[in-house]
Amino acid sequence: MVLWEYFTAPLINHNTTAILNNFGSEGWELVTVLQSPEGALVAYLKRPVQQA
Repeated sequence: MVLWEYFTAPLINHNTTAILNNFGSEGWELVTVLQSPEGALVAYLKRPVQQA
């Protein structure tokens, strides 16, 4: 069974691709992007937990 860890990150509109590519290079997979009540974009990401 795969165990997951989750992370949320604000996205800056003019630099979204670079931000997501950076998280991707660290093993994070984008699940979705939602708009906060204040109008900011928030990325929801996941990656497998490293088993010891």
